[in-house]
Amino acid sequence: MLDERIRCSRLKDKIMTAEEAAEIFKDGMIVGTSGFTPAGYPKAVPKALSERAKKGEKVEISIITGASVGDELDGELARTGVMTRRYPYQTNKSCRDGINNGDIEYADMHLSHVPQWVKYGFFGKIDIALVEAVAITEEGGIVPSTSIGNSNVFVEKADKVIVEINTSQPLELEGVHDLYSPANPPYRKPIPIEKVEDRIGTTFIPCDKDKIAAIVITDIKDNTRKVSPIDDIAKRMAGHLIDFLENEVKHGRLPEKLLPLQSGVGSVANAVLGGLLDSKFEDLLIYSEVLQDSVFDLLEAGKIKFASGTSLTISPERLEDFYEKFKDYRGNIILRPQEISNNPEVIRRLGIIAMNTAIEVDIFGNVNSTNIMGSRMMNGIGGSGDFTRNAYLSIFTTQSIAKNGDISSIVPMVSHIDHTEHDVHVIVTEQGVADLRGLSPKEKAEKIIENCSHPDYKDMLKEYYNQAVKNSKYKHTPHIIEDALSWHKRYLETGSMKI
Repeated sequence: MLDERIRCSRLKDKIMTAEEAAEIFKDGMIVGTSGFTPAGYPKAVPKALSERAKKGEKVEISIITGASVGDELDGELARTGVMTRRYPYQTNKSCRDGINNGDIEYADMHLSHVPQWVKYGFFGKIDIALVEAVAITEEGGIVPSTSIGNSNVFVEKADKVIVEINTSQPLELEGVHDLYSPANPPYRKPIPIEKVEDRIGTTFIPCDKDKIAAIVITDIKDNTRKVSPIDDIAKRMAGHLIDFLENEVKHGRLPEKLLPLQSGVGSVANAVLGGLLDSKFEDLLIYSEVLQDSVFDLLEAGKIKFASGTSLTISPERLEDFYEKFKDYRGNIILRPQEISNNPEVIRRLGIIAMNTAIEVDIFGNVNSTNIMGSRMMNGIGGSGDFTRNAYLSIFTTQSIAKNGDISSIVPMVSHIDHTEHDVHVIVTEQGVADLRGLSPKEKAEKIIENCSHPDYKDMLKEYYNQAVKNSKYKHTPHIIEDALSWHKRYLETGSMKI
């Protein structure tokens, strides 16, 4: 069994327990790990490292990942105080709590920027790359598991590499990866991807064998997140989206088989993408970050021709079934480093239709996708900015209300801006669609209020907008700032945005 997994005989001397590998970490180190939403992340060594802290040792480190990872990493290291700084995206409750109470310094970043910053040295020296893999080749190349993220860049730049060989991850994953790393300026060349299915790199991460300090054998499965069932609200949003896309085809602005699709992470994104099962669209292409349940539903239904991402994030209840059927999928999927999956150059060249989720949208088309009430970090911007700013079409979906109707997701002014009105083309709620292309701010406001707001808040929004037009000195983007801010203040004081 291990001969299949570790094919370089010289490296078998590096096999050790997770506890022994955890001793390699020192206070103050900067550590880059595999993992992306949350798949393919190291599990055994972080848990062993947290045990050192529980025994009273001071081991405080900075963690850089691809995106979110499971509780065995983010949760354990946050709760024990090992992780004191975190980049660039997270979804773990303990990690989020540590960020919001000030125990963990967190910098939210565009995911395509992270690998460049590592290469440029903006974070400082990477001491350890800790990556999960399914195998190590005869030459010492590391075959990733269910995600790539930034693993290749961490391995390239780190002083030491620790590999977790996860035997619960199927060896059949070998061959689906496509590892390619652009050079730094001024030597950078165009990324030679012209079609979603193009292969341009290797199936493993090149690694100097002398850098591998430890190999740990584990069988802990990915601790992925559940996705909510596709409910009536999600179906309505998907229906509005499909109507919009069909209209774009009708008017010649999209081809009949559309352009490659990107979908954000989470239940809403999964449900909206899954709505395409009931559409007439076929032979679809996916160029995204995360390949979730709905992608494989569409593959099984023959709706998707090929899918490219940087991680396979399958819900827990479907994970075993996915592994059993993986041989049926592997010819139609490819996993790339996030420096490629999220690369603005490639996104623009392929003409991606980007579909991401919003926490709230204001009447002028600005989107908040990260901070609740402006200051409580939820997860982070993730890759939504990479795709939104460079997409052929950038679409945001959100339910029109939250908290059982106490919050309107359409507000006069968002409490935090992640995506400005300049980058947001289309808003979709269960109420309808607002196509914002080519509209002035006032025209956007009228369309968003009329098409996307919930009936419980529509009159309030119209009243705000009419008063702003009437009383603002400048009419281009009419605002009454104190009234706009009062919506969030009212919720904080009374628990509802309603008057």
